[in-house]
Amino acid sequence: MLQIAEADILQSLQRDNPWWEGKIAELQSKFPHRRAYFSGFRELVLNWKIRRSTILMGPRRVGKTVMLQQLILDAIAEGLPPQNILFASIDTPLYSGMPLQRLLDLFHKQTACEPSARRLIIFDEIQYLKDWEVHLKVLTDQYPETRFVASGSAAAALRLKSQESGAGRFTDYFLPPLTFSEFLDFSGLETKLILAKDVGRTRRYETTDIEALNEAFVDYLNFGGYPEAVLNPDVRSNVQRFLGRDIVDKVLLRDLPSLYGIQDIQELNRLFSTIAYHSGNEISLEGLGKSSGVAKNTISRYLEYLEAAFLIVRVTRVDDAGQTFQRMRNFKVYLTNPSMRAALFAPIGPDDQAMGPLAETAIFSQWFHSDELRQLHYARWKSGRKDLEVDLVRIDPATLRPTWAYEIKWSDRFIDQPGELRGLIELAKSKREFPVHVGATTRTKHSLSEIDGVTIRHFPCALHCYQIGKNLTEGRPP
Repeated sequence: MLQIAEADILQSLQRDNPWWEGKIAELQSKFPHRRAYFSGFRELVLNWKIRRSTILMGPRRVGKTVMLQQLILDAIAEGLPPQNILFASIDTPLYSGMPLQRLLDLFHKQTACEPSARRLIIFDEIQYLKDWEVHLKVLTDQYPETRFVASGSAAAALRLKSQESGAGRFTDYFLPPLTFSEFLDFSGLETKLILAKDVGRTRRYETTDIEALNEAFVDYLNFGGYPEAVLNPDVRSNVQRFLGRDIVDKVLLRDLPSLYGIQDIQELNRLFSTIAYHSGNEISLEGLGKSSGVAKNTISRYLEYLEAAFLIVRVTRVDDAGQTFQRMRNFKVYLTNPSMRAALFAPIGPDDQAMGPLAETAIFSQWFHSDELRQLHYARWKSGRKDLEVDLVRIDPATLRPTWAYEIKWSDRFIDQPGELRGLIELAKSKREFPVHVGATTRTKHSLSEIDGVTIRHFPCALHCYQIGKNLTEGRPP
């Protein structure tokens, strides 16, 4: 059997670990911006008192590899010898199928670091190694002073294997697309447009210029989920070329087929394009089948695969009492990153018809790193001959009752016509023994409306999107 020369592998490792030769100045200037999630990730990994490996998960192009490089810089700044740090991307062809222990052996040979010493070992894109969780579990037990980090883009698949084989040894950490607050920070707009004030345990925000904030919000919907697009004008000016192709070519045409043995790649591509175009809309397996031309049983599997790649999230339906349905025929599907739609099709403007569903997608995307996501649903039920609906309902896990609900709108007209928010009103009226706080987003205005004994709070959509992401990333209630 033909084998890859060891010298070529060692050369590749040397190239990917420039700190072994003291070359860190270039890295320090290369990554000036840090994700809001970095400090929590850093504290988790560089905690030498707890012997656990960390599994960093998230979709492509949201900054996982950059965050790993920043982690390396911090570890060196804290005194960890550069020769005790290894970074290896498992999707590198030279490492194809190579056991993790073999990579460690070559690392020892190249740097002469002591296996018993404190070390930081990073395996990027680990999903490309079969049975990676078994390899990593053995290494975690074998080297108690080493902190292992494995990262990948197939989030659900990684989490499943992590929980099955790494119980007590692995800790999962999700890195979602950029929140709107991170987008404003990276763009240099946060301090110009946002004012903060503390109200009890919660921090509330105001804007100095709602029109400018809305303009930034539309930019966020079009390209803001990707750090590269925010920081690089060339990428931002042509997201379809630089990011759309990356999603289609690398995830749909390579990642998912290689992980799950998908044969009809065009069928998967067609289904995802349908979902992406209709992000934030209620759909059914039957409806998806008709619009995409894919069989229902195949659609169910594909939806699982797309969730595994952290491209979509499904949100279940409840009735006005907060109860789920025995047969879940209908559900909502959201892109995990609203700017995927622009990357695949075309950017939208503030008055486009797609603004409403994409604003709803953006609101949901702020919750993706929070455990609260599991309590979020949408409601739709029959009242007489009418179908009533509420976009976002939080169900208390203890009482299984709604605690708050609101409609996501990109319009100010519901302030003057609150009676049109009939679903919201009926939901609040039917739960007087369990008060439900209700609200509706607007395009530019703050206000309070009272109708049928129900008080509805109105607040700008862009400002609300900012507040959710900002408070969640800083560990406060949204």
